[in-house]
Amino acid sequence: MDGLRAGAGLPRRGRLRRRRQPQPHSGSVLALPLRPRKIRRQLRRSVASRMAALRAQTLPSEDSEDSRVESAVDDAGDSLPGGAAATPDAARREPYGQLGPAELLEGSSPAARALQTPPARLGEVPAAPARVAVTAALLCSAQHVAAAPPSVIPATLSGPQVDSRGGELTWDSPLRRVLAELHSIPSSRRRAARLFEWLIAPMPPDHFYRRLWEREAVLVRRQDHTYYRGLFSTADLDSILRNEDVQFSQHLDAARYLNGQRETLNPPGRALPAAAWSLYQAGCSLRLLCPQAFSTTVWQVLAVLQEQFGSMAGSNVYLTPPNSQGFAPHYDDIEAFVLQLEGRKFWRVYRPRVPTEELALTSSPNFSQDDLGEPVLQTVLEPGDLLYFPRGFIHQAECQDGVHSLHLTLSTYQRNTWGDFLEAVLPLAVQAAMEENVEFRRGLPRDFMDYMGAQHSDSKDPRRTAFMEKVRVLVARLGHFAPVDAVADQRAKDFIHDSMPPMLTDRERALSVYGLPIRWEAGEPVNVGAQLTTETEVHMLQEGIARLVGEGDRLFLYYTVENSRVYHLEEPKCLEIYPQQADAMELLLRSYPEFVRVGDLPCDSVEEQLSLATMLYDKGLLLTKMPLT
Repeated sequence: MDGLRAGAGLPRRGRLRRRRQPQPHSGSVLALPLRPRKIRRQLRRSVASRMAALRAQTLPSEDSEDSRVESAVDDAGDSLPGGAAATPDAARREPYGQLGPAELLEGSSPAARALQTPPARLGEVPAAPARVAVTAALLCSAQHVAAAPPSVIPATLSGPQVDSRGGELTWDSPLRRVLAELHSIPSSRRRAARLFEWLIAPMPPDHFYRRLWEREAVLVRRQDHTYYRGLFSTADLDSILRNEDVQFSQHLDAARYLNGQRETLNPPGRALPAAAWSLYQAGCSLRLLCPQAFSTTVWQVLAVLQEQFGSMAGSNVYLTPPNSQGFAPHYDDIEAFVLQLEGRKFWRVYRPRVPTEELALTSSPNFSQDDLGEPVLQTVLEPGDLLYFPRGFIHQAECQDGVHSLHLTLSTYQRNTWGDFLEAVLPLAVQAAMEENVEFRRGLPRDFMDYMGAQHSDSKDPRRTAFMEKVRVLVARLGHFAPVDAVADQRAKDFIHDSMPPMLTDRERALSVYGLPIRWEAGEPVNVGAQLTTETEVHMLQEGIARLVGEGDRLFLYYTVENSRVYHLEEPKCLEIYPQQADAMELLLRSYPEFVRVGDLPCDSVEEQLSLATMLYDKGLLLTKMPLT
């Protein structure tokens, strides 16, 4: 495996880096074709035919209840009159229900609270209350509020057993109920969709993505202080400081913003409670970086949501003392979801000042108040409220009225743009075009410097016009040589490395290698010897845990199950997939969540079928339809 990594050119990246570093795209990593064309054509035909056969044979199963309920919820959303107010431009906005701003700033109805606290079992979620809740619950966009005041073993998806620090839970909050509900959803992709639906409830996710995502700041005010109960608390932070190796600067920052100046007051070494709470008492906000490394519940939420975003999900926790502000006005390079957990905090959010700051690629320096215009949104967040704003939106927050504030910021979509994708595609496209098309190898005009360049930019020379037209023609032709799939695979491989290790439901644990009853008893291991057979039915553990990537003339399966909860603490993990296993591997990846008989895997022999299935099962990437004995 070490030799494999060395051959693939996989550099070790540092701990807790907050921004993806530029990656060298060597020919060995992104070379095309991924495998001989004949094999690829045969793979497409064989996989497609087997997928069709699987779908035709599928009987009603544990998925069926989830499918019915998902359809009912979708129908309820579709029947709603319009969506939330989105942008100031009336041409880009549709009304959310029939409520005006005054009504939106009133309390939510019992039906709305019922939607925000869904029953534990998915099959019991009613569609009808959703119609009432989405029109009557309190939901505000910028327009409405502008004028208003480290284990790497996958853990089990939290049931009633533990809270964020491992203590026993009582199921008395919407968060805890939705986490329990996820156990009844067999598909990891549907679990991610359900958790995101809960996160932004009562707003329909399709409306959010269509009208507000990357466009507008949005406030969801729920008037339910228990909505996030069990996610994270000041008591959790105190326990982490006492029991974990928390280091200043690496894990914890102490900062304050006084008289227009931001100060970071991190002493060296471990953040012991005495030092941390003294800084808090002196007016410093405490920012816990990467709380998922210490909190099981935060890890669980991020591990599920990252499959919804298709991009790394991270978080920070901010504890701010009363009557203080920790950070200067600034904008970030991430999509931000602010979850108010305790206390109250006054927020001001501003649109990007100039077009170049819209959907910013990097975070800004600190701004002064003189740099800012009028806020597009200003409000006091209370427990249970949600605030979303896109990258490039300037924001600042402060505590008032003698009350502290604790909030968690969930972040995603850092450097996940079309530009980042093309930045990787275009150099490879030029390289391929020069190799395959003689037009890209022809020499430049001998006299081009006589009419090209900045000093000739106003020239009307017809040779300049012809030169520019030639450039446009060649650039247009680059699309034919762009290795789009190869770059997509490389970004998927990076995402696999960025990802949290998966959180498992009880079902996934019981039916995978993590649930085998092998143990030490009476001086020896017992229950050893469970094996897969050709009759065993299997599918991937979860949908987003692995990616098949071609590197040169070899295939590798990259996976997340051995990732660390700390960003890039571990090297990328992979298995080599041999050419005779390629069809079978793609069938397993594409058939999820449907089961496939090991004996039906398209391999050349029974030995190869069992070898591939056993390798994946032993690595924790497969689960079986029935427990192995």
